[in-house]
Amino acid sequence: MHLISCAFRNKLLFAAAAFSVFLSASCLLSAQQLQTAEPESVGMSSERLKRIDRVIDSYVQKEQVAGAIVLVARHGKVVYHKAYGYDDLDSKTPLKKDAIVRIASQTKAITSAAVMMLYEEGYFLLDDPVSKYLPAFSNAQVLETFNAADSTYTTRPAKREISIRDLLTHTSGIGYAVIGSKEANAIYAKNNILVGIENPDASLSEVMDRLGRLPLFHDPGTQYLYGLNTDVLGYLVETVSGKTLAAFFSERIFTPANMKDSYFYLPESKQSRLATLYTENGDKKTIKVAGNSAPIGRDGNMLENYPRKKGRYYSGGAGLSSTAFDYAIFLQMLLNGGIYNGKQLLSPTTVRLFTSNQIAGLKEGKNNFSLGFGITTAEQAARFPMSEGTFDWGGAFGTQYWADPAEGIVGVILTQKQPSSWGGEISAKFKAGVYQAIVKMKK
Repeated sequence: MHLISCAFRNKLLFAAAAFSVFLSASCLLSAQQLQTAEPESVGMSSERLKRIDRVIDSYVQKEQVAGAIVLVARHGKVVYHKAYGYDDLDSKTPLKKDAIVRIASQTKAITSAAVMMLYEEGYFLLDDPVSKYLPAFSNAQVLETFNAADSTYTTRPAKREISIRDLLTHTSGIGYAVIGSKEANAIYAKNNILVGIENPDASLSEVMDRLGRLPLFHDPGTQYLYGLNTDVLGYLVETVSGKTLAAFFSERIFTPANMKDSYFYLPESKQSRLATLYTENGDKKTIKVAGNSAPIGRDGNMLENYPRKKGRYYSGGAGLSSTAFDYAIFLQMLLNGGIYNGKQLLSPTTVRLFTSNQIAGLKEGKNNFSLGFGITTAEQAARFPMSEGTFDWGGAFGTQYWADPAEGIVGVILTQKQPSSWGGEISAKFKAGVYQAIVKMKK
């Protein structure tokens, strides 16, 4: 009887232990996904978060923006997700918090994540020359003289080849079309190099091959120069994986992470959710884009309508449209150590590498950039509320995001305006509003 009791007891203990493991696993899986919760449950104040309303409403009332969407999450809990103002100023149609917006350069971080996935799988090393995979980038030349009258130039051989790491850190020497230096704008225009969202019918391989034969604007690895690097990385992903960038994103990132509203070109069923794009007049008041009124790209109407096209040009640096919630999922995945929705998209060690400052030793240019993000340094953390190691970036149409690993914060603010004299200010005030709502430091 005693032996039977012990065996029965042991079975009970084993069952209890198994149930405990099951509960722990269930809780962990639940914690990996963004869920709505009260701010107080994660050490934030509901009343203090409401201060954000007054700030953003003031920009709407002054017609400095048509509308805005904000999302705040802490420790995987969405505690604030709101839309302000209008999608259509003329009809006063309210902007909805699930509106799909053009995120432009916020695409870059997702492309970088795709590169890191292929790096994890052993397809290349980060310090490999990109010409090993994209031969058009062999024999790099650096601009020496430039004649503004006819856009002719002379070059010299680069001191070394462009590496994949150079592309990830914007230290390759590649410039930007349209929004770059006068030399880059002229040379790229002459050679039909796209800013990324001007011609949905263009061939990515043809454009990138032309870019590879054009001069760099400094030697690789010596300066930070924001440029078309991530478009080249998108082409690298396509070449190495054998898939279009859109297919790779869908199969490897969007579907596993349950990002349901992120696309290069929107399906017809979701085009009605695309937010209206605005610009501003001479008084810095918000007006609709008309003709060539927006300076990014060569056709303002194209900027408004490109997500509705059936295109084949997948710009890794600028082409995506998405929602606040979808992008928050991507950021939360990184804060989770690369896991979301039960899927391990990246390893925690890769996430650490991905979000670590890579250019601190450069003597010129910005001294804070990782393999896809701006990074808050200790000096910046002493001046602003974000913690050291916070990673962030934004997009040309008035979108900004950041993720703070130390405080477990994800913040996203989306507007749709280009240019926007108030974009930097409204984003900075939103960020201050988020941090002043924290009433308990860390979890």
